[in-house]
Amino acid sequence: MGEESRYHRRALVRLAGSLIIKHCLRQGNHVLSCRIRFFDSLMDTMFEAISTAPYRSSRLPRLTSHGLRPALPALIFLFLFMVVPLSSLLLLSFTTPEIGLGNYAKLLGDATYGRVLLNTFSVAGLVTIVSLLIGYPVAWLLAILPSRVSQFLFAIILLSMWTNLLARTYGWMVLLQRTGVINRLLMHLGLIDEPLSLINNLAGVTIGMTYIMLPYIILPLHATISAIDPAIMQAAAITGARPRQIFWHVLLPMSLPGIGAGCMMVFVMALGYYVTPALLGGTANMMLAEMISQQVQSLLNWGLGSAAAFILLAVTLVFYAIYIRAVGLGRLR
Repeated sequence: MGEESRYHRRALVRLAGSLIIKHCLRQGNHVLSCRIRFFDSLMDTMFEAISTAPYRSSRLPRLTSHGLRPALPALIFLFLFMVVPLSSLLLLSFTTPEIGLGNYAKLLGDATYGRVLLNTFSVAGLVTIVSLLIGYPVAWLLAILPSRVSQFLFAIILLSMWTNLLARTYGWMVLLQRTGVINRLLMHLGLIDEPLSLINNLAGVTIGMTYIMLPYIILPLHATISAIDPAIMQAAAITGARPRQIFWHVLLPMSLPGIGAGCMMVFVMALGYYVTPALLGGTANMMLAEMISQQVQSLLNWGLGSAAAFILLAVTLVFYAIYIRAVGLGRLR
């Protein structure tokens, strides 16, 4: 099995090198003979490294009763404080106030609750996209900066994560209000004539949640980008690729695992966020977590609140399953 795998890997490396050279020639770049010799020597080096590398099986190790013993306390804890409460909520969603699927039919059939579901997924998707657009350049910058500067910026990012969530949200309320610092600065610069409405709407929720979610997408992106060998991008530059081509065809594809992990984390966390949308948003931008709190605490409608919580849990598990299917379980280890 090991020799066959090494043979296939050597064949793929040779094929990749030949395709790169043929692509350059087809594009009319007329790669110089020195560049062809460079790739030939590069392929030889990779050939030797792969042929001498020990074969590692991609199969997951088998779990035995002895291997599960250290995990028994954690499994018991999860069963008592996660499985049992979730089972109780699931039972309430089908039995309160009547036995049946009435709570789920009301949630999915009522236009008001449907609007809340739409707001939840829209805000979570928007926050994920904005976080990725801001977080990717920051992660790339942290990867190429000198270590001292990178560590200092990392300390600032981690400090924002350790600060109390409620305190950060109230800070944004002060900054975004009509008489806040942001509106005063924009008016002082002459960019606006009257204060902008940046709170109790979608803009305030997006700004506040993006700020909170940024560290959760920067960290996995930085880990992925830092693991990329700079020699790969240097090889692409030697073949005549422009910086834009290197980004789209080399850096971006190789950083996709970090993008997927970061976006998955941000999207799932944003689906269940409560404090920030409740303080910075309005009634028109109510999200599912806020509706669940209202149903359980104010209206004492445990059946409808439980059904909404399980819809949120089911959607989260579906997205997680899609991510595992796309990335592969082996890439998550």
